[in-house]
Parts: sequence; structure tokens; C-alpha cells
Amino acid sequence: MSTPHNQAQKGEIAKTVLMPGDPLRAKFLAEHYLEDVHQFNAVRNMFGYTGFYHGKKVSIMGSGMGQPSIGIYSHELFTQYDVEAIIRIGSCGSLQKDVHLRDIIIVQGSCTDSNFAHQFELPGTYSAISSYALLEKAVEQAKLKGASYHVGNVIASDIFYHADQDSGKKWASMGCLGVEMESYALFATAAYLGKKALTLLTVSDSLVTQEETTAQEREQTFTTMMEIALEIA
Repeated sequence: MSTPHNQAQKGEIAKTVLMPGDPLRAKFLAEHYLEDVHQFNAVRNMFGYTGFYHGKKVSIMGSGMGQPSIGIYSHELFTQYDVEAIIRIGSCGSLQKDVHLRDIIIVQGSCTDSNFAHQFELPGTYSAISSYALLEKAVEQAKLKGASYHVGNVIASDIFYHADQDSGKKWASMGCLGVEMESYALFATAAYLGKKALTLLTVSDSLVTQEETTAQEREQTFTTMMEIALEIA
């Protein structure tokens, strides 16, 4: 059955889904790495594909920008399509001087300024963390590939253009490696539903040095992160 946001039928989506924010990155990844590719979704141009990587069935689907968007797509994948694990493959801004452009951040936990966890009616602040089983495999693959990587926390913010210009510095002072906009919602959704989730991020820009990559580079050149995700899928 389809959902309001996904036209796929049961069985068209693999147990593990890779989720870039940009649907064009999903298209690039499917076309360049998967065999026997089938597109299962184009609703709202949020492209989704299923194919085979080294004989293993894998799906790739865009999540859009922000926690409400990935919250919708991840919830539907977990509850309507029997997906067991989602690996976010995204970009982020570096908050630390030793986290450089194109470095990979393997996210162990996500802080947030969002009210996403309010829905669970918890009597405190929820710490959203990744699946250790997936994280451990990601570290192993990063080492095998000789990638420049870091393991740690990020801040998943609901705000891109902050009125508080020192917001990033405050999160950096607490050890956050980078800033993005999706991981907290993904981790919290997975935890609530008893599923697995991980985020891999490639540094696209630095809030410390002001360096940045282009939109085309973010879409097509963050291949090491993509390959790590495919190997652990």
C-alpha cells in the first residue's frame, strides 16, 4: 500500500534504506552504485530507488530538509514498509577547527534545539543516539578506506539562519563536531519504534574557517561516505 508521501508497494523497499537529504544525491547514488535499479517513489520529487549492491538488496531515498521531513519519511518506512535500519548520509557544517572540509563525521549522538521529542511525553530531556552495531561497522569501514573521520556528537538544529550568531560556538564548546538538521528526529523515531539508525555526514562547509563546497560537489563527490554506507548496508 502507498502512503500520502510514498507511492511504493509492500516489498519494493529493502530492509535497509540509505537516506540523503537531497533526492538528487539519492538518484546519483542509485545510478552509479546499484544494479537492477527500480525507482519506487517520485511523490513530491522525493526520489526513492531499490537495487542491488554486491548482491545485497538496498534502497536509497531522499529525506528532504529538516526534522519534520525526515520524521515523516522515516516513520513511514519503519511502520508501513517493514524497514529495519535507516542510514542517513548527509552533509554538515563543521564546528571544530580540527574537523576539516570533506572529513566524515560518524554520529554517535545528536543534540537538538527542536521540540521533536515532546510527542513522547517524557519526564525529561531525551538523548538521541545511533545504533552502536551500525556505528561500529561504519568505523571499521572508514578505517579500511583510510578515510579522515571523527566519531562524536552533532547538533540537529531546526534553524538554518540563526538570529543568535554565537549559537554554533556554544554547541562547539560542548564538544559538538558539526551542525545539521535531521539526525535527532531520525534517532528518536528509530528508538521509539525499536529500529536501527545511523548518520554519516561529510563536512560541506566550516563555521570556523568559512570554507565551503558547491551544491554539485555535495551531490556528486561525497563518495567515500556513500561507499561506507553501502558496505554496512
